[in-house]
Amino acid sequence: MYFSTNDATYWYEIDGEGYPLVLLHGFTGSSETWQPFITKWKQEWQVITIDLPGHGKTNAKHKSMEACCRDIASLLQYLQLEPVHLLGYSMGGRTAIAFAISYPEWVNGIILESTSPGLEDLLERQKRKQADDELAKKIEQKGLAWFVSYWENIPLFSTQQKMSTNNQTRIRKERMRQSAVGLADSLRFMGTGTQRSYWNELASMDKPAFLITGELDQKYCVIMEKMSRILPNAVHHMVPDAGHAIHVEKPNIFGKIVSRHLESLT
Repeated sequence: MYFSTNDATYWYEIDGEGYPLVLLHGFTGSSETWQPFITKWKQEWQVITIDLPGHGKTNAKHKSMEACCRDIASLLQYLQLEPVHLLGYSMGGRTAIAFAISYPEWVNGIILESTSPGLEDLLERQKRKQADDELAKKIEQKGLAWFVSYWENIPLFSTQQKMSTNNQTRIRKERMRQSAVGLADSLRFMGTGTQRSYWNELASMDKPAFLITGELDQKYCVIMEKMSRILPNAVHHMVPDAGHAIHVEKPNIFGKIVSRHLESLT
């Protein structure tokens, strides 16, 4: 279904009834990312998936993180939902953090997979912005197929090469359904280098926070362990023999630990 607000049109899907659970995908993903889990989760919760700016069927150009969060708040208000539980992976996790800090009245809890509140150091942020801008230009110049081949081979996703051929093919197909223009736009306006840091505001997030990392993703294990010490009500769970995208590398384990966490809150 489509929802229009603030010069943008967002694609969202709703499955099931009950306590609302909003799922936010990562960079190069879409609502499709969460399909393997929806059949189970919709039996217990109302699952809402949203295509973020630059991805899937959403048409939302030049959206900053703050603007995207404002649009999500408008969507939740339109749907007349009670406060939700947010689950965000990577870019979707950054969005979930920004939303929970900006609109705490809409959030009852948060589940974060392999993500961060942004970059604390200004110089590091400037360097990342420059790198994101350069990558955005290459995507526009060389096209989507070039980028997908490049992206699936970066070190962050090296552990995905151990997955079955079918799973790797499914992920590649989802990435190939994106657009070069949309991904470049996302990097420029919602990238890690562009968004502001939310590190100093983590201490104000007193809702339950469940942090999930793969033990082979050492960079994010360190980041999220640091986050868990700052957040007032956080648990950090590391999944053995998994990398950055636990939900695709270890879907059965991921589904179970998320379900167990949500059940413990109700």
